[in-house]
Parts: sequence; structure tokens; C-alpha cells
Amino acid sequence: MSGQKKLHKFKSLKEVAIRLRSDLNDHNFVLLYGYNGTGKTRLSVEFKDRSKKRKENPETDTLYYNAYTEDLFYWNNDLENDSERHLIINKESSFFESFKQLALEEKIFVFLERYANFDFKIDYEKWTISFNKGKEPYIKVSRGEENIFIWCIFLAIIQLTIDDDDKSGPYKHVKYIYIDDPISSLDDNNAIAVASDLAQLLKRGKDKIKFVISSHHSLFFNVMYNELKKIKHKCHFLHKNNGDGYVLQATNDTPFFHHVAMLTELKSVSESNQIKTYHFNMLRSVLEKTSTFFGYDEFSRCIYGIEDEVLYSRALNLLSHGKYSIYQPVEMNPDNKDLFKRILKAFLDKHEFQLPEIFA
Repeated sequence: MSGQKKLHKFKSLKEVAIRLRSDLNDHNFVLLYGYNGTGKTRLSVEFKDRSKKRKENPETDTLYYNAYTEDLFYWNNDLENDSERHLIINKESSFFESFKQLALEEKIFVFLERYANFDFKIDYEKWTISFNKGKEPYIKVSRGEENIFIWCIFLAIIQLTIDDDDKSGPYKHVKYIYIDDPISSLDDNNAIAVASDLAQLLKRGKDKIKFVISSHHSLFFNVMYNELKKIKHKCHFLHKNNGDGYVLQATNDTPFFHHVAMLTELKSVSESNQIKTYHFNMLRSVLEKTSTFFGYDEFSRCIYGIEDEVLYSRALNLLSHGKYSIYQPVEMNPDNKDLFKRILKAFLDKHEFQLPEIFA
């Protein structure tokens, strides 16, 4: 059918990683959108490991940031005295290669002061980091602050890699930088700030390093796209292909379609009757986002005027409050399935979404 965007199907994340590397042969960066559970973190590992499996020169050519990067730091909360809390650095990781000699504190702080109001000290002998705010030493920072601090370390290393014009530094082997979801636990303001700052750094390094950025955060993704759309790039939506591999679909100039992709999934499960309890949560989330778009003060306004409007609103309130896991799905009972289908149909009849062909 003319006008339809092409779907690229892959049997494994390894094949997706190969495709991304191919994209970067003649593009500066790849921007990837996929929601949680799609396999983005594993994809970043596959991408990194491709170069290590070459017959010639099997060494990594990728520096990556993902959930594993955050795990390189863990807390000592000084449970005995409850006074000298600090982060411990996993010094065995190659991520910290020459970390001691680089003395990155100043570079890290230049980034950190944009997002947070605490200071830090790195002890290279004990491989620890302590934090202070004003005169208060050894403070325990929040999870969000901890993440942003680790992110700032990574930014400092990216800057060092980009500025290494004569390729003599510890990261001289880096040809690709893969960044997966750097903004977990951040509010929207910091998500925008992080995306904008990262985009400026990427613009500086576009002729030296190739980048892949993947995220499930629609706001972060959208800011990155708008900041970098003038640079030669590929922009994909990554999705699981109903348990049979993976699909990439170009988002082109309409990257902000997270919730219409969710709607497509809901429509698919409705038609196949494979409806799980967590799908009510997804439906409620879509209505919330649609309501926000229209400026309504409550999600039920999205189904205003529909027959059985009150019943549907009450059902969405009651049945979307469970802590249903997408990783341990539970079949919805027949009565709730019927209710789910009626609500979804009424919503789609009222609002004409152009749904992506991601499940075709």
C-alpha cells in the first residue's frame, strides 16, 4: 500500500545491532524509541560486542551507557555509625580506565552544577565518592541525584573522547557511543535539560564519533529528535514482533507516537482476545495522555458523550489500579475482556488515530 512506512523485521537483537551499525556507515547517529521490556539494554550490549567478535582486531570500539553503567556504583551507608556514607566505585571495570590520571572532577562538576546543588569528592586511593551540600558532609543523595551524577561522569568521558584529536587518550579506541535511557528517575524539566545538553555535545562530536541513543521516554526522545534533526541520522521505532523477533519502523518526522503505538498493541490484543490484566493500565495511560493533549482536567473527558460513559469511566478507575506486571502477565477474565473491548472501540470510534503498522 502506498504511503505505508516500511517495516524491517529481525529474528534477534544481534541482527538489529548489525543493522544499526550499517546505518552508521553513512549517518552521524541513530535515534531509537522503544518502550520498557523491548530489549534496549540487551541491544546496547549486542552492539558493543559486535566488534569484539571480529576475526581481525577483536577489541571493543564502543563506549556505552546503560543500566550496567549505573551498577558500577553502589552505596556504603555506614550502617554502624550512620555518618560517613559514600558511593563505592567498581574499579575493576574498563569504564574507569585511567580514571585516576584523568582527574575529571572539574569536567564532571561543570555538568553537575546544571542539574544539582551538591558537591562531591573522589578518593582515588579508596575508590569512593562522597557527597556534601554546603557544610553538611557525607550526605546520602537521592536516587535521581545519584543517577544524574553518574550521568555527568559519562558526559565528562564523552567530552574527553571527542576532544582527543590526536587519538592518544585512554578512549582512543572509541568509534561509537551507545546511550540507553540516561534519564531514569528524572523529572520532565531535567529530562529536557539532559536531552538539550547531550544534543549539544553530540553536535560537537558528530564528525569524530558515531552515536546511538535509545529511550523509552517520549519527551526525552522528542527533544533529542528536534535538536538533532538537521544532522544526518536514522530514527527508528523498535518493537517486539509478537514474540517472533523484532521490528524497526522509521519514525521520520513524526517521532512522538508512543501512545498511538500503545493503542495499536491494545487493538491487536483486543482482536486476538489475548488480553491481559495490565492492558487496562495501558488503556488508562493512553486516555490520560490524550486528555492532557486536549487540556482536559480528567481522563474521562476523552469518552464524554459516549453511551455507557459513566460505566466505562468507573471501570477504568477500578481496573487500572492493580499492580499488574507485564513480565508475569495474567489473563483477564471473560467479563472484563468484553468490557475492555467495548471501551477501546468506543474510544477509537470517537478519536480518529492513525495507527502505525508495526504489527503488520
